[in-house]
Amino acid sequence: MTEASPSATSTPDLRLQAVVELAQDMAGALTPLEAVRAAAVRATSALSATMAAVSVWDRESGRLRVLVNHGDLAAGEEELPEDESYPVADFPEIVTYLEEHWTTGRLPRAWVQTAEDGSPPAGLSHPGAGAFCRQRAAGLRRRGRECCLVAPIVLHGQAWGELYLARGAGLPVFSEDDAQYATLLAAQVSAGLAQTERVADLRRLAFTDPLTGLANRRAVDARLDSALGAHNRDGTVVSLVVCDVNGLKRVNDELGHEMGDRLLERFAHQLSLSAAKLPGSLAARLGGDEFCLLAEGQRADEVVAVAEELCARALELTDGEGVACGIASTGDSIGPVTTADRLFRLADAAQYRAKAARAAHPVVAGRNHGPGFAPDPTVLLADAADPHHRADGRRPAGPGGRGGTGDRRRFRGAAHSADPGQLLAAVLTALDQGGTQRTAHPADTLARLATVAETAARLLNAVAWWISYVPPGSRLMRTTEHAVYRMTGGPGSSRAVTQRAQIEAPDAVFDLGHYPLTRRAVHGGAFALRAGGTANDAAEEAVMVVSGYKAMVAAGGTNPAGGWLLELFADDSTLPLGQIAPALRALVAVALSGPSSPPPA
Repeated sequence: MTEASPSATSTPDLRLQAVVELAQDMAGALTPLEAVRAAAVRATSALSATMAAVSVWDRESGRLRVLVNHGDLAAGEEELPEDESYPVADFPEIVTYLEEHWTTGRLPRAWVQTAEDGSPPAGLSHPGAGAFCRQRAAGLRRRGRECCLVAPIVLHGQAWGELYLARGAGLPVFSEDDAQYATLLAAQVSAGLAQTERVADLRRLAFTDPLTGLANRRAVDARLDSALGAHNRDGTVVSLVVCDVNGLKRVNDELGHEMGDRLLERFAHQLSLSAAKLPGSLAARLGGDEFCLLAEGQRADEVVAVAEELCARALELTDGEGVACGIASTGDSIGPVTTADRLFRLADAAQYRAKAARAAHPVVAGRNHGPGFAPDPTVLLADAADPHHRADGRRPAGPGGRGGTGDRRRFRGAAHSADPGQLLAAVLTALDQGGTQRTAHPADTLARLATVAETAARLLNAVAWWISYVPPGSRLMRTTEHAVYRMTGGPGSSRAVTQRAQIEAPDAVFDLGHYPLTRRAVHGGAFALRAGGTANDAAEEAVMVVSGYKAMVAAGGTNPAGGWLLELFADDSTLPLGQIAPALRALVAVALSGPSSPPPA
């Protein structure tokens, strides 16, 4: 490094400019470490020093810890030392000058030490000061330096640390004017540190949940964007665990909100312990009773194992009822994930299914364990809730697509409505755009009906849909396509997967002679049923109830290819279906118009 000229900043104008530049550099720093490094760099130039250091007083250990060194460094000195510290007792000037600050209100003065003169500076009367200063003089000689200048830094009325500057051998000793100027620089460093602290406090407020101390949704969004950037560049595995604390409303209602807050805090502690098992992961509270864990670079199986332990510990929390936990990981078979929105929808859909099934274990998107499901029902649920999803995992450009930078409504936050007008508008838009899940050929009747079913199911938060077909001249109806979005509890079973698979499997055949409501619907009618209704047809209700459904709506019609029936099924979370039967009938008629074709054989 070329040594600076001692007269480089000797004029008042240049020195004032250096103070302004120091303030600007510290204000532009993003972290406290960047701020103190900017202070060291600017102070070195402003006082024509060959090196500078900024140290902080660590009160817990009673040591002065060096944060940054800058300039010509001696052997053993590092720019960003990991463990360079000295007993604060070796620096009596800090205590002496701060006592003066407390009693007079004046800034503590900087002082100069030379390599040849080990006598204490004027005003330093601390016992043993002479011995300490002789040690510092010896240290200067050992490092090949002529002199040093030390300016105590005061923050919030307390000793924070010191600004240390040195000149190499053969250079002029710091003057009294230099010491006064260093006092001013140290005051500016103090102001810059205070501003950095305020920014850090604001950042903590902006990215931290005040109740639990975990990260908040804003922090998750920022981290998830970064993690998916790494995933799309080099394939880094990104996993998202979404948890919903069960029983919080009951605790709030029966024991009070203070006890509800304690339950959330206890679960947050367990989530934090889980995050510690996945290095680099982020534990966060999304709001209310919802939490998440974001892991980057960990195998999907490792994340699932940690989530399993978390679910078990949550069951042991006082007053709690465990958690509903859903997981989505790019390490599983969930298709392309290019946006944070898609990963969130997948994790939330898995969590929703865990909640509906009252599962004590996580539900993992892409890990299909039930018979007759293809593709995975969690993936179907997430994609049906996203009107912009495409098979390649990317968002279309333009309004509503926005390439992943638009609205990030999660599955349970998706806009649901049983208003017939909104249903008509949403489905007609989907038909005009060629379908939500696939591009329909103009003559592909089944694809157009699937578009109606998918869009209507998303808007109504339906459990499932069926599409069935009756060949011309026949009274036998077979199911040709279906989708199941979440589990329901059928008779005698908490998971009616087997029962439902038997009924919903493609090619299941029904004789319309036994189902009069269905027969009329196939010829252009519509009807709705709710379990337990006194006027229900027994056969129609039996098909619905055996699968664990609470209600259904059906609409059908004919075209040259044959007769068709579209059915939507409900549970306790589905919006009312009865009022939309006429609108669904009209939408089916639209889907059946124009060129037609029978379903694939």
